[in-house]
Amino acid sequence: MIRKILFWILKAMAIFFGVTVLWVLLYRWVNPPITWLHISDQIFQEESSTYHYEWVDGDQISPFMKLAVVSSEDNNFMTHNGFDWEAIEKARKYNETHKKKRGASTISQQTAKNVFLWPSRSWIRKGLEVYFTFLIEIFWSKERILEVYLNVIEMGPCVYGVQSTSTLYFHTTPSKLTREQCALIASCLPNPKKFQLAKPGRYMRKRQQVILRMMSCLGNDYFERNQEDNELRDVEKENKVTRQLDQLNEDLDFVPSPTEETEDSISPPSQVRDSL
Repeated sequence: MIRKILFWILKAMAIFFGVTVLWVLLYRWVNPPITWLHISDQIFQEESSTYHYEWVDGDQISPFMKLAVVSSEDNNFMTHNGFDWEAIEKARKYNETHKKKRGASTISQQTAKNVFLWPSRSWIRKGLEVYFTFLIEIFWSKERILEVYLNVIEMGPCVYGVQSTSTLYFHTTPSKLTREQCALIASCLPNPKKFQLAKPGRYMRKRQQVILRMMSCLGNDYFERNQEDNELRDVEKENKVTRQLDQLNEDLDFVPSPTEETEDSISPPSQVRDSL
């Protein structure tokens, strides 16, 4: 009896492993038509909200947009293996002394969560997030991870990806987004349902300036400098950049305050207008 149970457990694990690996491999070349987050939002969205999701290839996205989300969300994106252990340790120490908690999820983790998993908070989902992050880091390139991320993440109420965001909020294409517009888009990513691109408040404007300074710290050549096959990568220079970013994150005169954060409110996507 025990052998039979063990056999079926191992068989189920083998099937799960095979299906998930094939799923990840498929999305290495095939663009995700929809995600569990999209489905969930369509089910629970308000009747007045409209679903916006349109794919755009990575080479048609402004380099500023890619640099903005890396500056905002994951400074070590090009060099970690899916998990930024240094950022996790910094977040742990920060959270011990601050009421407002700081996360340390990488772009890879966010991509795995948004593409393959359902929107909820549980240890099971977190464990699967680690598993899928591990898979995409093995089977996808960094360029593919960033391309998928910028296409599937929510950037406004029921607005997904940089293509829909560019059209709705800035009346342009992803390739023509300016440096300032990209930083403003990245400023809403902590909570795109709360922080609106249609009418950015003081918090988003201040965060936009933080991200612009981070982008300057990383430099426009960030991705080229940190390619895996770049034997001339200057580790000392990258460490200096990291220290500058840490100082910026701790600058209380520059980082948006909780009061400014609460001032920003939501308006429906139908009211979008030029923000810059």
